[in-house]
Order: sequence, then C-alpha cells, then structure tokens
Amino acid sequence: MLTINPEMVTTMLLEFLRDEVRKIGMEKTVLGLSGGVDSAVVAALLQKAMGKENVHALIMPFRESNPDSRRHAELMAHKLNISFEVLDVSPMVDAFFANNADADIIRRGNKMARERMCLLYDYSSAHQALVIGTSNKTELMLGYSTIHGDVASAINPIGDLYKTQIWALAEYLQIPPEIIKKAPSADLWVGQTDEEELGYTYEQMDELLYYMIDMRYPDEIMQDMGYEAKVLQDIRLRIQKSQFKRRPPVIAKLTNRTINQDFRYCRDWGV
Repeated sequence: MLTINPEMVTTMLLEFLRDEVRKIGMEKTVLGLSGGVDSAVVAALLQKAMGKENVHALIMPFRESNPDSRRHAELMAHKLNISFEVLDVSPMVDAFFANNADADIIRRGNKMARERMCLLYDYSSAHQALVIGTSNKTELMLGYSTIHGDVASAINPIGDLYKTQIWALAEYLQIPPEIIKKAPSADLWVGQTDEEELGYTYEQMDELLYYMIDMRYPDEIMQDMGYEAKVLQDIRLRIQKSQFKRRPPVIAKLTNRTINQDFRYCRDWGV
C-alpha cells in the first residue's frame, strides 16, 4: 500500500533533480532547512544529486521558534557538509504587524512562511540557484500550506510522497534519528504541531488519502472499510477547498488562446 522501495525511490529522485535543474542551464540549488524531516530528506537528496558545493541552505527561525528547529537544521547541514546561513525573519514579520498588533497566529504564521520564501527567492536571484521545494503529498493534498509561502518552488522532489513514506525514505538516507522521531511541526507558533492542528495522525491521513486519491475508492467502499462518513466528508472538503493552492491562477477566458486553457504545452516546451 504505502510501502516504498527507498533505494529505487532515491535513484529516481536523484535523476529527477539532476535532469530538472540542469535542463534549464543551472547547477546551484537553494532550500529552506527547517530542522524537520521533509527538508532534511530534500537536502540529502540534493547533496547526492548535485554535489555539496551546489547546495545552499537557509535556516530562517522566528523569535519564538523552537530552538531545536535551528539546532536540527544546523546538525543536518553539518552532516551533509553543505553551506548554510541563518537569517532571522523576526524583524520583517514584526515590522509588517507593527500597526496590526491584534493579528492572529494564522496571519502571522502565513507571513513567516512568505518571508522565508522571499529570502529564498532573493538568494536564488543573487546566486543563480534554483529554489527546491520541501512540501510532501499529505500537506499538498490537504492544503496544509501557505500559498506563495512554503509551497512556492521551482521543482519539488518529494511532492508525490506521503509523510509516512518520507519517514521511510529518511531512514534509508540516514537522517539523524532526533529529526525523524520528533513531532512534525511547521513551527509557526509556540507549541504548534501538525497532527494536533489537522486533527488526525499522519498515519491516519496517509492511509485515507491513499484509498481516496490514489485508489479512487468511492465513499461507499471506504465506509465498508470502517471509515466514518463525517471523516471522509471532512477530508474531501479540505482537498476541494485547497485546490486553488495546487494550480496556477485561473485566467478569465477572453480570446481563443488562453494561458493554461488553450495555450497549453508540455512542461519542457522549448527547453
């Protein structure tokens, strides 16, 4: 079911990274290294695919971030022997909300995610380094992400792997155990954890999403398997409501050749 062959997946992703980065004439890459397992896996894949000299990591804590996040990110960068720098996003976020002191944690969390992506794309422009994404399939399907924030990237090697599959790949890539075993968190506010915020464990979500999305089981079959109708409705609604995050902006059709409607070429057209 959700079991993967980590050796084969690694081989496929290394080839994917080399091909996608180099086909547009680039060699250098940059990613946000959060201290979590997803970015750790991507960093390890990049180091193997492109060489340590072509991988740079930005570690971007906020004032209230868990200190373990930075410690684990630096641990991973040192393990891979890749260059990195620490850029605190607190001044930018604080300045933005200086006149909006009542802004809730969701707004502040979104701003943190977008400031981090601003820094990544600024580095990309300054150093001709491609921004590599670190969002997994579970997050993408449920819309557990910030549009133009953590989901923004040029290419994403792990977007077709569920979180539980990421953990399996991390074991194969010998990611430090303290990174693999800690509670997943976007670290956008004190004490935040992914599973508490989503209301399900990743094991529960991944199994359900596999049957619903990959196998395309109808609700009737899934209810026979023991899934509650309320849970199925909740997950399906989350997927539907977050569709806008997974596609390019919708363009009003006024001519006979509208981008992403009639003007549609394969991704590598002209490259």
